[in-house]
Amino acid sequence: MKAKEIRELSAAEINVKLNETREKLLGLRLRKQTGQVEKTHELRSLRKDIARLETIKTQKAAA
Repeated sequence: MKAKEIRELSAAEINVKLNETREKLLGLRLRKQTGQVEKTHELRSLRKDIARLETIKTQKAAA
């Protein structure tokens, strides 16, 4: 998810996306522990998405 796309979302939508992304990351981490993940780069991608969501959420709260 791009920063531009996130900025177009409302604060409530950002919170929903944040929760969804965190759930995906948790599921992926659990699958990685059992050796079922082939695309390990998705872990890094999800962590970066969470960071983007948190950053823009904070920026919108300050504005």
